Amino acid sequence: MTEPLKLGLAGLGTVGGGVLRLLAKRSPDLAKRIGRPIEIVAVSALNRHKNRDVDISGFRFVADPVELARDPEIDAFVELIGGEEGVAKESVEAALRAGKHVVTANKALLARHGPALAALAEKHGVALNFEGAVAGGIPVVKAIRESLQGNTIARVYGILNGTCNYILTLMLTEGRSFADVLKEAQAQGYAEADPTFDIGGFDTAHKLALLTSLAFGTRTSFESVYVEGIENITPADIEAADDLGYRIKLLGVASRTESGIEQRVHPTMVPKHTAIASVDGVSNCVAIDGDFVGDIMLIGPGAGAGPTASSVASDLIDIARGHILPPFGTKAKDLKPYKKAEMRGHEGGYYIRLSVYDRTGAFAAIASRMAEQGISLESIVQRRPRAALPGFRRQEAGSPAAVVMITHQTTEAAIRKALAAIERDGHVDAKPQMIRIEKL
Repeated sequence: MTEPLKLGLAGLGTVGGGVLRLLAKRSPDLAKRIGRPIEIVAVSALNRHKNRDVDISGFRFVADPVELARDPEIDAFVELIGGEEGVAKESVEAALRAGKHVVTANKALLARHGPALAALAEKHGVALNFEGAVAGGIPVVKAIRESLQGNTIARVYGILNGTCNYILTLMLTEGRSFADVLKEAQAQGYAEADPTFDIGGFDTAHKLALLTSLAFGTRTSFESVYVEGIENITPADIEAADDLGYRIKLLGVASRTESGIEQRVHPTMVPKHTAIASVDGVSNCVAIDGDFVGDIMLIGPGAGAGPTASSVASDLIDIARGHILPPFGTKAKDLKPYKKAEMRGHEGGYYIRLSVYDRTGAFAAIASRMAEQGISLESIVQRRPRAALPGFRRQEAGSPAAVVMITHQTTEAAIRKALAAIERDGHVDAKPQMIRIEKL
C-alpha cells in the first residue's frame, strides 16, 4: 500500500504539539521506511486561536472531536484530549464504530473502559493502540504485548510517575520537606497547580491497571488498585531509609498470588543496590519478571512532548504497516475476569516509625503488641536526626522519642492490627508511619 495514512488529531496540548513537530520533521524518512506517508489532514482543539508553539494553519480545523472522529477523509483518529469520560470517550467510540484506527495516550480512559473499547475495535477490524498511555517514551506496551508473549509474567512493577520521583529525589539529595519540593516542582512545570492526581498515586494506578491487563491477560480493574500517595513522606523517613540501606520510591506493583492478583500503588522502600533505586528525577522505569526471560527493566523519560510523541508515532507506524493486534494482546472476549487479592493478605517486610512517649513500660508495650500479631522485628532503633528536619522533634527530657523498626516478613493485616493497638494504648503522640519494603 502506497496511499497515505490520513490522520485526524484531537487535542493540541503538550503531546499533540509534540506529534505535530515529530511528523513535520520525520515524515519524509518515515515514508521511506514504511513505504507510505503519514499525513495529518485535520485537527481539533478546545480553542482554535490559542497561542501555540506549533503552526496549525495548514490543517483543516474541526471544532467537534466527535465529528472529526467520523470524518470520511481520515483513516486513523489520534485522541490526545484526556479524561476517562465525556468527549474523549465519545470521540474514540465514534472513530471505532466508523471503522477508523485509534491511537491514544489516554490512560484514564483505557483503565476504565479498555476492554469495552478493545471489543469495539476488534468488531470493526481496526487498531486501538496506546503505547503513549504508559511510561511516556518507554516502549513497555509493545514489549509485553509482543516481545514477551512466550513468558508467563509473575510480576510487573515500576516508577510510573515522574512528578513523584522528582519530589522524592530532591527530598533525598537536598534534605527538603515534601511541601517545599512540591512548590518547586509546580514552578518548573513538573507538577500541576492541583497535583492530587500525581502525588496521590492515581496517575500511577491508571497506568498500573493497563500493565496488569497486558501482563496477566485479565480485564482492567482500576477500582481494585490499592492506592497511597507520597504526601506523608517526611525527610525523617528519607534519612532513616538512607541509613538503613534503602531508597523510598512510589511504586506501582502488580503480582500474581495464590489468592488472586495484587495491584498496589504506595511509597516503597527499595534496597540501594538495586537498579530501580538509582532511577531519579522525572525518569520512569518498568520492571517485568518473566519465567523464561527472567527479570528485565526498561528505563527512560516517562512523560513530556517528545517522549510521548515518539510512542504515538510508533503506534501510527504499526497501523501504516498493517500491523494490527488485539489491543491487550489477547482478544477482548478472552480476557479473564479480574480476581482481586485482598491487600490485607499482602506479605512483606515493613518500615515503622513511631514517636514514642519516654515513659516506663512504653517500649515493652509496643513490643508486646507486635508479638501478639506474630510480627518478628529485624531491628529496632531509637533515632536522632542528623540535623533539625521536619518529621523529627528535638528531643528534650520527657519528650517523645523517634523509634524506627524494620520487620521480617509478615502480613498487612498483622501490621495494621498491631499499629492500631499501639495507637489505642496511648504510648505514641502521632499516627505511626508505615512504609512497605519490596523484595527485589
